[in-house]
Amino acid sequence: MSRTLSRARCHVVAHPLALDAVLAVGVLVCMVGATFVDAHNQDLHGGSTVTWAVRTPNPLALVLIVLGAAALVFRRRAPRTVLALTGTVALIESVVGDPRAPVAMSAVIALYTVAATTDRVTTVRLGLLTMTVLTGASMLAGPLPWYAQENLAIFAWTGIGATAGDAVRSRRAVVQAIRERAERAERTREEEALRRVAEERLRIARDLHDVVAHHIALVNVQAGVAAHVMDKRPDQAKEALAHVREAGRSALSELRATVGLLRQSGDPEAPTEPAPGLDRLDELVGTFRSAGLRVETARADQDTTLPAAVDLAAYRVIQEALTNVQKHAGSGATAEVSVVRVGPDIEVTVLDDGTGDRVVPDSGGHGLLGMRERVTALRGTLTTGPRYGGGYRVHAILPVTTRTAARGEPV
Repeated sequence: MSRTLSRARCHVVAHPLALDAVLAVGVLVCMVGATFVDAHNQDLHGGSTVTWAVRTPNPLALVLIVLGAAALVFRRRAPRTVLALTGTVALIESVVGDPRAPVAMSAVIALYTVAATTDRVTTVRLGLLTMTVLTGASMLAGPLPWYAQENLAIFAWTGIGATAGDAVRSRRAVVQAIRERAERAERTREEEALRRVAEERLRIARDLHDVVAHHIALVNVQAGVAAHVMDKRPDQAKEALAHVREAGRSALSELRATVGLLRQSGDPEAPTEPAPGLDRLDELVGTFRSAGLRVETARADQDTTLPAAVDLAAYRVIQEALTNVQKHAGSGATAEVSVVRVGPDIEVTVLDDGTGDRVVPDSGGHGLLGMRERVTALRGTLTTGPRYGGGYRVHAILPVTTRTAARGEPV
């Protein structure tokens, strides 16, 4: 049953002209039927009764009825024109009709259509005009007294038509507003999902860059050392190759953890190893020292427990900065790493005294850009630049409490 009604509704919506034609035929039948019926009151023994009789309608009334009903076929396409035509037909019938025919029915339906398809101001203006003209003509040319029920009925029916049409228009507007809000909310959810996906892709790209750049730089240095001392000092060459193997193993481990984020949540092989943080700073510095870079560290963070996002960002900033020192500072450079808690922030500084020819480390790459994106995403600040007298400085200020962590959500 519901399917049948749904199909019928779809068919009606797809063919509005056919629906209006059926409505016009129904209105024509009602008006013609009412034209042949004569109802009047009679007083019998002190009471009032209604008697019914058949009458012969005026040919002009039948012509006006047909014109008014035919105009309703086009009520959706030109509602104001149809109202003007049906109102004129009803006005003519009110003045010359004798006996009177219900031609005003077509004007009432046309007024309803105007009210349902236009704004309220237009409805009030045209409704008052239609009611005034038709009611005035009925009172002046209709039966006496002027306030007879038949004359006042025109006023009532036109008012009902205008009110009903305005109510339908208001309901359609409310439904349309609800639908638009739902569609806007759906678009907002989709945009938010796309934004989160883009942010996650960017985060994974930064992690991949940091991991690959760091370990490949170490592998390159140790491989160069091994090649240089292979013939004269094989023991040192073996040690350098062992560092190469360890760096490769670490790179594969971190790559596996990073790429594992792309797995489906239900994949049992998804890694559960936590992201690196400042608790692994000594291990990180040790890999650079084993590659020949002199690194000094200083910490004054009072064993501060950092949110996971801040901890990872601090670790990656130090990793990328030391990788740049290893690649660009030149041989014999010394790096200094400091981690200090200053009020509500944690400050990470990496200095070097390198003499390499560089203005911007990682030129043409994404290291500095990745560091800046990490820090900015946490509402922190990052400053980088050459030091007076030589060397380079990387300084990051990260809030200990992020906006997400403050809400009690995971970071």
